[in-house]
Amino acid sequence: MVTRFCDIYRQLAGSLSGSFELMCISEKVFGKRFFMLIAENPAVSDSQHDEIERIIKLRKSGFPLQYILGEWEFYGLPFKVGQGVLIPRADTETLVDCILENIDKTQKLTIADLCAGSGAIAIALAHNLPLADVCALELSPDALIYLNDNIRLNNSSVKAVAADVLLCETAAQYKGLDVIVSNPPYLSAQDMTVMQKEVTYEPKTALFGGEDGLLFYREITKTWRDSLAENGKIFFEVGMGQHEAIAQILESNGFHGVFCKDDYNGITRVVAGKR
Repeated sequence: MVTRFCDIYRQLAGSLSGSFELMCISEKVFGKRFFMLIAENPAVSDSQHDEIERIIKLRKSGFPLQYILGEWEFYGLPFKVGQGVLIPRADTETLVDCILENIDKTQKLTIADLCAGSGAIAIALAHNLPLADVCALELSPDALIYLNDNIRLNNSSVKAVAADVLLCETAAQYKGLDVIVSNPPYLSAQDMTVMQKEVTYEPKTALFGGEDGLLFYREITKTWRDSLAENGKIFFEVGMGQHEAIAQILESNGFHGVFCKDDYNGITRVVAGKR
């Protein structure tokens, strides 16, 4: 008996939560838009059937949809993702918005993205600031693979740099930066014990920000301050409820004009200041 797509669709619908996931997975396995599959109701090969079974098992275990798909969109651009790199999130688009709203787009700016991961922030900025010189610094060898893949995928001018941003020697190589941006690890020790199942599959080094979650903010602010040009700006993505502490870190390191920006859910997501 030949299995048709609509039979598989019923299996998916009974096993997955959310029509969006159902459509994404169907399109990945069958290589066609979901509504075309419904209309055409094609035959399903044994390999396609096995792949659906494999994916359902993975999702039931909490394995992230983004890793299954192997690609995710951020700021309208495609990004390769997989185990070893943090998944780009819509919340982080607020960080890119904030930078674009608070710089002079007509100037040739130099921008450093610290803890760059997949390169989503750096590549989105370079895409929207064709005059800018953007570098993306990342320590993890696994994440660097995705960073370089995504630079190629988006035909981006971003320069990938393998570096530990917490080292003074790294910061000393950069002078006169107009913008420093970072979405660093910011989960506290307590946060790490109550993560959603999907998040546990993401690299711990991209999540854990020290006992109180503020380690990277303290070190980056102190270590990279002198890498900024006069009136250069620093932009941080922050975790829920962290903004006041991080604003204080910036101010205590001599930054002025410190301000915050909320994401679309009304959560303070960005803290920024000027040297």
